[in-house]
Amino acid sequence: MFDILMYLFENFIHSETEIRVDQDELTDELVRAGFHHDEIYKALAWLEKLAALQETDINPYFCKGITTSLSRIYTHEEQMRLDVECRGFLLFLEQMGVLDASTREMVIDRVMEIDSTEFCLEDLKWVVLMVLFNVPGKENAYAQMEDLLFDESEGVLH
Repeated sequence: MFDILMYLFENFIHSETEIRVDQDELTDELVRAGFHHDEIYKALAWLEKLAALQETDINPYFCKGITTSLSRIYTHEEQMRLDVECRGFLLFLEQMGVLDASTREMVIDRVMEIDSTEFCLEDLKWVVLMVLFNVPGKENAYAQMEDLLFDESEGVLH
């Protein structure tokens, strides 16, 4: 499933061609690319849920007032999927201003829905990029994340 998400992201993110909205055409293209129908449907459902997250207002669930010293408590399932390195990277992105509480929760939600037994920091970086790409108004954060992902010459710890 994650391979399909990566295929779609890499093939359509910087493409001049219009992203297909016809699910049948997209499915046919993915089958021609060698992906199986069941994995295609899982990936398309993942993308639909990502789009739906933009409609969800999670701000009422956050504390009112000063939020600069809040910590995110991860559930056992989240800790099993997001190792210490991944959780540290999410905190790093928040401290840099790439993620805010809403986008962090969107990233965690999407990570938890990935059908994969192995999930690593590199996968997390791509999920962050996909989420930021799909959230209106996060163009600067997307650009920062893209720089972190593709520019390793600066010696950033993560």
